[in-house]
Amino acid sequence: MTIGSLRGTLTIKEESEIILEVTGVGYRIQISPSTFESIGPVGEKTLIYIHHHFREDNQILYGFIARAECLFFEALIAAHGVGPSLGLAILSTYDPEELSKIIANEDAEALCLVPGIGKKTAARLIIELQSKLHLAEIATSSVSSPSGAKASSNTKDVREALTGLGYGNEEIYEAMKDLPTEGDVSDLLKLALRELASVSS
Repeated sequence: MTIGSLRGTLTIKEESEIILEVTGVGYRIQISPSTFESIGPVGEKTLIYIHHHFREDNQILYGFIARAECLFFEALIAAHGVGPSLGLAILSTYDPEELSKIIANEDAEALCLVPGIGKKTAARLIIELQSKLHLAEIATSSVSSPSGAKASSNTKDVREALTGLGYGNEEIYEAMKDLPTEGDVSDLLKLALRELASVSS
């Protein structure tokens, strides 16, 4: 039997794990950072979408507050060389909407900001995900719109500029994670550099 979702009372809430009590049984569930932020307080009734992961020696439940995130996780770990830990790392860096844009625009450099992913892995992962996911159903309309494509291109230009200035992947991610989705490259770059300066000061 495979578990697809659970509805119950949240009895324990930790950064990477929750315990959800369903009819007297407490289920240990591994969660992503976005699920941790979105889920309610202890004692609240909660619906969690589950990926039931089977291994030779045990079974692990991975839980997500959003169905789209669960679908992305399952697609990620189905790709060659991506296990649950790396799948969660990717979803810790990008939410489903951002990941949809990255895949649709074949932005391998964005995936390289995830710890443990190099250029070859990123390029392969994009190709595999494009064949596995129905992006039109999961991605937002901004992915295919001219303004969305331009915003993605500008973000990519900013990332390349920061790389050229010698900043590492972690620094670039921290500088860009709260940047606006739209704006001129020069303005976005100034904001990113200001963020980097505030972090280092």
